[in-house]
Amino acid sequence: QVQLGESGGGLVQAGGSLRLSCAASGRTFSSYTMGWFRQAPGKEREFVAVISRIGGSTYYADSVKGRFTISRDNAKNTVYLQMNSLKPEDTAVYYCAAGVHGVVATAPAYFDSWGQGTQVSVSS
Repeated sequence: QVQLGESGGGLVQAGGSLRLSCAASGRTFSSYTMGWFRQAPGKEREFVAVISRIGGSTYYADSVKGRFTISRDNAKNTVYLQMNSLKPEDTAVYYCAAGVHGVVATAPAYFDSWGQGTQVSVSS
């Protein structure tokens, strides 16, 4: 399994932007599909975005489409989530996840390794 660590969370006003980063250990980062999920208090973990192994395919939840962008730099073993036009309903703990099977999927079951999460809070 790959070890993951998120950073970049914080408190921002509605309409603002944040960029989350997720650094991965190991030399096989490019073998993994990478995803971002989030979990708000009292709610289940939900899919946010996913990117294929070499970044050619991306997919987003409808709630973030057009506002969030997922990208990856395989040379740096890092995946990013650029979040623009943030809304209070985006407030959650954000997790990155790695899937060794290479499937561009939205279900958590397809992901084998998870980071510890980073808090994003958006004030109105």
